[in-house]
Amino acid sequence: MNKVIILLGPTGVGKTGAAILLAKKLDTEIISADSMQIYRHMDIGTAKPSQEERALVRHHMIDIVDPSQSYSAGQYIETIVPIIEGLHNEGKMPVIAGGTGLYIKAITRGIFSGPSADWDLRDELLSMEQEERGFLHNYLLRLDPEAAAKIQRNDTRRIVRAIEVCLKGDEKMSLMQERLTKTLPYEFIKIGLTRQRAELYRIIDSRVETMLQQGLEAEVRRLLFMNPDKTPLQAIGYKEYISYLKGEIPRQEAIDLIKRNTRRYAKRQFTWFRKEEGIRWLDISGICKSEEIVGAIELLMANYYPNVSKRLNN
Repeated sequence: MNKVIILLGPTGVGKTGAAILLAKKLDTEIISADSMQIYRHMDIGTAKPSQEERALVRHHMIDIVDPSQSYSAGQYIETIVPIIEGLHNEGKMPVIAGGTGLYIKAITRGIFSGPSADWDLRDELLSMEQEERGFLHNYLLRLDPEAAAKIQRNDTRRIVRAIEVCLKGDEKMSLMQERLTKTLPYEFIKIGLTRQRAELYRIIDSRVETMLQQGLEAEVRRLLFMNPDKTPLQAIGYKEYISYLKGEIPRQEAIDLIKRNTRRYAKRQFTWFRKEEGIRWLDISGICKSEEIVGAIELLMANYYPNVSKRLNN
């Protein structure tokens, strides 16, 4: 079975540089698994690889749609399968790099493509939750007890989506998932990068400051003129700065919220990845250079994936 390497981990851990060096050593290409890097014109706030980095190794699934367009995990899978097949036909082992848990899950465990998003319905459901906290989870419990049992009560986004699927699909989401989920026919080599939490949080805070210096505010202002879809407006770094630009909060509060929400997102990523089976975790605490991170990955490959290790050392 053809192999696909997945380099995953929380935001800020060091995936980008390591993925580039790893792909160069394997003479292959990178497929991004970041749900916000797909959007054009959102470069600084999504920490995209620079043009210089992309010149070193070809990257796929970056800058593929405008912010005004919606994009689903199902579309993502439909797009990457031909890319993976093409690389395998060239004798190359694709490197998928990213931290969007839904994309990783869709790649490794299959994707269920349900009904399209209904923003009016979502707004109505959210307003109901505001009026009565816990309403949505109780509603889903009546519609689809099995789906409700798998979603935490405070995970409003997933609850809303599950209700949306049930109402628009005229069938329980759990039944549709069981009937329609498709898996990809590859052997996945999953390597997870992790750091001590305090160290990761320091990196995140520093990266936010760097984004501000690079011109995050100007990027957010430009985005607002593009009539963007709701999804990119909810990206961390953008939604907080938009609140500042609207006069809802002071600038420093927006910056503090970006840092806090990014740290919380990293924590949620860890929670999501713990549900993913077969990940070989690599603690890179104290390691900053991408060359050293890849060196640690090579040692891990030698222990667990000797066939891949041979290709790294050719």
